[in-house]
Amino acid sequence: MSAQMVPAAKPLIGDEEREAVDRVLRSGMIAQGPEVAAFEQEFADQLVGGRSCVAVSSGTAGLHLGLLAAGIGPGDEVIVPSFTFAATANSVALTGATPVFADIDPVTFCLEPSAVEAAITERTAAVMPVHLYGHPADMTSLAEVAQRHGIQLFEDAAQAHGATWQGRPVGAFGTFAMFSLYPTKNMTSGEGGMVACATPEMVRSVQLLRNQGMERRYENEVVGLNQRMTDVHAAIGRVQLGKLHAWTEQRRANAAFLSAGLDGVVVPTVVAGAEHVWHQYTVRVPSDRDGFAAALAQEHGVGSGVYYPIPNHALPSFGLTLGLPETERACAEVLSLPVHPALSERELHRVVEGVNALAKAGA
Repeated sequence: MSAQMVPAAKPLIGDEEREAVDRVLRSGMIAQGPEVAAFEQEFADQLVGGRSCVAVSSGTAGLHLGLLAAGIGPGDEVIVPSFTFAATANSVALTGATPVFADIDPVTFCLEPSAVEAAITERTAAVMPVHLYGHPADMTSLAEVAQRHGIQLFEDAAQAHGATWQGRPVGAFGTFAMFSLYPTKNMTSGEGGMVACATPEMVRSVQLLRNQGMERRYENEVVGLNQRMTDVHAAIGRVQLGKLHAWTEQRRANAAFLSAGLDGVVVPTVVAGAEHVWHQYTVRVPSDRDGFAAALAQEHGVGSGVYYPIPNHALPSFGLTLGLPETERACAEVLSLPVHPALSERELHRVVEGVNALAKAGA
């Protein structure tokens, strides 16, 4: 293939981010400081309706600390999807609690509320949906299930910065919500995470846990970790936050172009009440998905990704045999096509032409 590969994802780092990093380095204040505090406030105001936010070193750290702050620990069960990145279940296991895997809705790829209800036991302490690919989970139904059974509701919003459900931003539903700031996400801080908290008690607990369990130096109140965000990372995140809205609109335009032009694959659906932010544009290829992806790259120069090829419950780290048919079908069929805001019009046409040519040829 002579043309350059259309990348499946591409972090967008510009001069403004470099200047922000230089400003922090020149200040001499590199660890957690004023940039982190400003980033937390701006993120809260712009993305989660003013809910207090706590910046941490990674998305996984955010999940772990949120769960600990919410009182999750040994003896508890937390219901999670198996069709997601392993960090969701890992964070539950790291608290000493048990992740319980439930099946997904075949349209949204998010937790199916009836499957959650069926998985509840006397040990269930919480349910933690993932707003997968940038499409919000059905928070109305999940909140009703949680309320009916007296369990907590958390949100893994790692891929869903700016998504909304029934007009309300994701991250504003649960006891806490985690947003990832990894380089491939819709915005990045280089590495990092943000925890949106429902109560002042949750805020203080997450703040203590990220900083060795202390608010005042050397006065450790609880056993904590070092999972702070640096001012260098926060400075990058603040610049990226300012660009997020325009990038999201471009993702939406790119997704609309793909949906209008693709033929022969099952294009994604946005359900009523959902505002999708298109972290991934994920189609279903009903037969020989892996062969299709390989041909797309080799013959048409179009990159793609499979998120996720192995259900979490079947990973060696958990090693469970469960009957989750929609999860297993998704793992076999999903293929994420380029949708990021750096795509040119020519590249978008190449994606559509490549997919359609392979679908027509029966690849």
